[in-house]
Amino acid sequence: MASSSSSGLTFKLHPLVIVNISDHYTRVKSQMNPPPPTSATSNSNNSNGGENNQSPPRVYGCVIGVQRGRTVEIFNSFELLYDPSTHSLDRSFLEKKQELYKKVFPNFYVLGWYSTGNDAEESDMHIHKALMDVNESPVYVLLNPAINHAQKDLPVTIYESELHVIDGIPQLIFVRSSYTIETVEAERISVDHVAHLKPSGGSAATQLAAQLTGIHSAIKMLNSRIRVLHQYLVGMQKGDLPCENALLRQVSSLLRRLPATESEKFQDDFLTEYNDTLLVTYLATFTNCSSTMNDLVDKFNTAYDRHSRRGGRTAFI
Repeated sequence: MASSSSSGLTFKLHPLVIVNISDHYTRVKSQMNPPPPTSATSNSNNSNGGENNQSPPRVYGCVIGVQRGRTVEIFNSFELLYDPSTHSLDRSFLEKKQELYKKVFPNFYVLGWYSTGNDAEESDMHIHKALMDVNESPVYVLLNPAINHAQKDLPVTIYESELHVIDGIPQLIFVRSSYTIETVEAERISVDHVAHLKPSGGSAATQLAAQLTGIHSAIKMLNSRIRVLHQYLVGMQKGDLPCENALLRQVSSLLRRLPATESEKFQDDFLTEYNDTLLVTYLATFTNCSSTMNDLVDKFNTAYDRHSRRGGRTAFI
């Protein structure tokens, strides 16, 4: 493996790709390591001397993005099905996912693939060559899931493939490429929010939460002061309070500072933003309800299976 690439390409990696790979690896690892058993079973396993020790899993997927001249920008990624016995990918699944992403992101193309591990392995070249019919020069994004507290850089390496002559035989080898982290405003807020999340349902003191709290306090204060002005004007109109022309001129001047709120463009933008917010809230509620229903069905199936094994009969709803 060569030390660095000589292609001259500039790589820009978005945080969403790193989050997706990390999430993919965490889910696969949690499925391989189920919750700890009961005390009796645990004691019997401990007597076997570390029988459950397994090597960390490897996950695979594709990275997508755009290439503008000599700049390659990796925006997103999706998972792939991998067969470890044949060291091959499920081509039909890849083509289906590529077609679906093409409908949502028509400007994104498959730039390469990703995996997890300490370093690039020989078997990785088989996958790399298999993807050359999708992209003639794919990139390889490798995430090292091992925790190293002394390391300050991100555990992410981007490899390119170059044709080198080794012992008189031309061979494709992986070469390291430098990259930079590229973010947009939405990604910066999301990553900051995730980075400051506390486990076990703790509160998240993030920049987003602080900003929303400040906006809420400002709107609340503005609303209270507008109520005071409204009550004063109503009392003045009823004759309960004396009429002060100087104060009325100040109120009129304050109201004239907001002409944009009466424009047609403001109303259209406001309704669009309001409808988008309602749609997101509806989707979040629908997702929460679906998750609750899935949990209920799982609990019901578990209880039904246990009762069936005991020889009883119940009516399945």
